[in-house]
Amino acid sequence: MKKAPIYLDYNATTPIDPAVAAAMRPFLDSVFGNPSSSHSFGLEAKKAVESARHQVAALLSCRPDEVVFTSGGSESNNYAIKGAAFAYREKGNHIITSAVEHPAVLEVCRFLEKNGFRVTVLPVDKNGMVSVADVEAAITPQTILITIMTANNEVGTIQPITEIAALARKRGILTHTDAAQAVGKIPVRVGDLGVDLLSVAGHKFYGPKGIGALYIRSGVKLEKLVHGADHERGWRAGTENILEIAGLGKACELALNRLERDTAHSAALRDRLEHALKREIPDCRVNGHPEKRLPNTLSISFRGVEANTLLSELTGVAASAGAACHTDRVDVSSVLEAMKVPVEYAMGTVRFSTGRMTSEGEIDRAAKEIVAAVRRLQPDGASVAANPVAGETVKLTRFTRGMGCACKIQPQLLEEILKKLPVPDDPNVLVGADTTDDAAVYKISKDTALVATVDFFTPVVDDAFQFGAIAAANALSDIYAMGAKPLFALNIVGFPVDRLPVDVLDRILAGARSKTKEAGIFVLGGHSVDDTEPKFGMAVVGTVHPDRILANTGARPGDALILTKAVGTGILATALKQGAIDAAAFAPAVETMAELNQKAAETMAKFTVHACTDVTGFGLVGHLAEMLGDGTVDVEIQAESIPVLPGARELAMADVIPGGTRNNLAHTEKLTDWNKSIPMAERLLLCDAQTSGGLLIAVSESDATALVNALQTAGVRAAAQIARFTSGTGRIRVVHN
Repeated sequence: MKKAPIYLDYNATTPIDPAVAAAMRPFLDSVFGNPSSSHSFGLEAKKAVESARHQVAALLSCRPDEVVFTSGGSESNNYAIKGAAFAYREKGNHIITSAVEHPAVLEVCRFLEKNGFRVTVLPVDKNGMVSVADVEAAITPQTILITIMTANNEVGTIQPITEIAALARKRGILTHTDAAQAVGKIPVRVGDLGVDLLSVAGHKFYGPKGIGALYIRSGVKLEKLVHGADHERGWRAGTENILEIAGLGKACELALNRLERDTAHSAALRDRLEHALKREIPDCRVNGHPEKRLPNTLSISFRGVEANTLLSELTGVAASAGAACHTDRVDVSSVLEAMKVPVEYAMGTVRFSTGRMTSEGEIDRAAKEIVAAVRRLQPDGASVAANPVAGETVKLTRFTRGMGCACKIQPQLLEEILKKLPVPDDPNVLVGADTTDDAAVYKISKDTALVATVDFFTPVVDDAFQFGAIAAANALSDIYAMGAKPLFALNIVGFPVDRLPVDVLDRILAGARSKTKEAGIFVLGGHSVDDTEPKFGMAVVGTVHPDRILANTGARPGDALILTKAVGTGILATALKQGAIDAAAFAPAVETMAELNQKAAETMAKFTVHACTDVTGFGLVGHLAEMLGDGTVDVEIQAESIPVLPGARELAMADVIPGGTRNNLAHTEKLTDWNKSIPMAERLLLCDAQTSGGLLIAVSESDATALVNALQTAGVRAAAQIARFTSGTGRIRVVHN
């Protein structure tokens, strides 16, 4: 039986302690009363709530009546900051915070800025610490609230809250601290800190998710965040979540009793991991204050390594990335950015956080795996083959950060690049880079033109053979979309020889050969390079009569638009990589991506086609935008007529969305008019980055039904009429019937 990964992500969330689960059990089985009811069932529930309130108060060293239960740290932060801002607005409108706060603080402050408040965001030093002098300098007569976290969730730096609160108190300013990461790890006593408001999140210290608390010092006023009945002594409406409140109370009790033991245990293991990594990888960089840091938190940066690629390599370790690398940019966390961590280190930042259940043996095994992975990935690292364990299947999507056509450069950036390419004056160039077509066409005689195209990408599936087949089908698609017949192909290979065994490449090439054989062509050679990620594709050459070239543009008012494959491959591929679906649920996506557009091309050749393109990385709406040409036609899409792969719509509603899909929606927003009734999930689905998608075919309305029937008869089962072109100005309208 395969071992579970070593869990080193306790700052993200903690497992529920067995004693906490036991304390919650009665409220699933027997204690079900409403705490507001006066009968015995209600009184029993009320007693449980108040018992938990005392347990929270004991941990924070405050009065029980100063504790209000919330749904978690985010609500506590929202209530504290918004509540104080609106309650004390007559005194001023200025709030001070820091650049390293959690989004549950920074986003609240941005909201308040839109509602008449002024926010000062303080910088931090190289260790991620706020300067008390900077706080003092930022205070104005209008300052009503200072909100600084107790300890940072990413790098662990502990802020000088006691000094900041003392400074604020002298000026009559309220102090709030987000203590979500600190409670249960270090002593958090409100009297010692001197704060007026303090946020707690239960799932950060072995309690359940969805429960938290807010300490409100006696005498502090807050404008209500949740209105309704008089629950929680009028602070927060809504029947109390007794089950989780009981769990939070028990978690607080355990934290109080085990604090010294847990702190020492976590610190020892954190230091053990840090020393092992620094010993083996001397040029790594530890982020955060060297001394004033959470005992369990290690934020460490590896030069020249991409964090999410490293995490995908660490199949035996669960941790969090501090940066996300894309084809066109590196998204460094706001915390690392504020600390001015150099990008070559920031991009390779991983946070490891230890906890109550972590063991020395796990730390040693984790360190060994991390060191081996970093050495494989660093540009000048040692050559350490990542051969799979005997019998273990290689999962290709583990070895890449982007998948399929979703890893293409953002369309808006690509447009800027293409604008800089010179336009050739050779009259034999029939289609060049000055168009949005995905192929070049060169006339070699009055009857023949060569069509050349190239496409390659990272794995969209785990199986190597399937990846090769899908990549080949995708590369051939551009030839078919031009109305051409493929002639031959060349392989394009990027392969991480230090990370994957070479027989994986053999399987990729075998998958590609299966598709070129089906297309009736040969692979005549190719080119390969050593790469950090597996990549595969093809350059394909075909032929077409110069008078029969099909371009993106050319659709006429009154034309119908036919789509030959269902959409949703990007969403399903993302779900598979995230473990949200299994191979069986992903099988329809594999089948559609591996299907050649050959039958569709041969069928449409029997009709008068005005324009054609295929749907790939820019999504259905993005590629449809390319068909609008000079802006003399509009297109109206019937959203419900678009074929969708099974499960894709539900996953979109669950926000399982690739980054490329979101980029596509943003890029096409300026020329798309969405019916207000179309939900965001549906919009993302129509912009989903496809790999080896179907053809978009513009034909006369009178031919539309016959073409759809012919396509379906030929085996193109998903073929459907989805839109109609009209005279216009280059707009896309998406409507519901």
